[in-house]
Amino acid sequence: MKITSIDAFGYQLTYAHGEYVMSKGRAAQSQASTLVRIRTDAGIEGWGESSTLGGTYLPAFAGGTREAIRVLAAALIGLDPTNLSKVHQTMDAMLLGQANAKSAIDIACWDVLGKAAELPVATLIGGAAQDDFPLYEAVPLASPEQMADFVRMRGKAGISRFQVKVGNNPFDDARRTRSVVEACGDDAVIIADSNGGWNLQAGIIAVRELAGLDIYVEQPCRDTADCAIVQKMSSLPLIMDESVVNSAELYRAKYEAGAGSVNIKLGRVGGITGAVRMRGQAQDLGMTMCIEDVWGGDVTTAAVAHVAASTHPDALLHASFFNDWTKEHVAGYAPRSERGRGRAPTGPGLGISVDAGALGPALFEIS
Repeated sequence: MKITSIDAFGYQLTYAHGEYVMSKGRAAQSQASTLVRIRTDAGIEGWGESSTLGGTYLPAFAGGTREAIRVLAAALIGLDPTNLSKVHQTMDAMLLGQANAKSAIDIACWDVLGKAAELPVATLIGGAAQDDFPLYEAVPLASPEQMADFVRMRGKAGISRFQVKVGNNPFDDARRTRSVVEACGDDAVIIADSNGGWNLQAGIIAVRELAGLDIYVEQPCRDTADCAIVQKMSSLPLIMDESVVNSAELYRAKYEAGAGSVNIKLGRVGGITGAVRMRGQAQDLGMTMCIEDVWGGDVTTAAVAHVAASTHPDALLHASFFNDWTKEHVAGYAPRSERGRGRAPTGPGLGISVDAGALGPALFEIS
């Protein structure tokens, strides 16, 4: 099988709950996402997706991702998309880094491979280890009262796991977190996520103010070394996220920062291939993990679902279904969550059908 063409489509994903707000003024009502379609001489096509969550979450932005995909695509024409090793070898020879762009292509290749094998991606990456799995939702940074109202509203939909956005003034952040804890039931899983927004001093103050709560703290500072110092001052379990971009940083997260959990985002590690590799390493290290992506719609959600479903239940903290967080749906709002739980599609490949006709003209096509 050979790749005959690769085209890219851009679309906006509108946040379903108004404005998505993180620390340091990072806020948006919508995000740009990029879909990639790989066509083959066997008549099989595969879809992938990448979104950057603006340009200030990671050192990536939509325009850069799309241009990187254009460059990578030209080198991939004629290759076998089911040979993921060769695909990644070729992409790495073209561009250093650019994991977000490589992720969309990687996901599309897995979709092709699954369709060719007539098997779901979850089967190809180890097999479904669980029929369904828990999902979390982020609580946008707002006043303590507004954040408490948000979790009550989403609690009615069956959500009991919340990532509370903090990372500004640590005293205000402690009040925000306490209001969410008080609004949730005893079975809730709550994470105070700074997204690296606290400096070292603020992080130390924050964990002191949050002491005694039954919560996790996530990525208090931007740098792993600073997170390690904060964790030495804390009795709360630590989750690492943004700074864990490769195997070396995963090792540092556990043995230097003292993290027991890590967020594995497909777009940050180069797609399903990188996520499965890091998942195995984290499981071997005795860590738990959240399987998710930076942002996205139906295609991203399907990819996340396959990786989450094939993760050992004892190692999976939870996952995210971004198509619950966004209004636009390119694959008929599939896969769907149910009462705070997710499932992986059972059809071949990603197991979803993208409506290409609804996307409008392609940004570009390389053939």
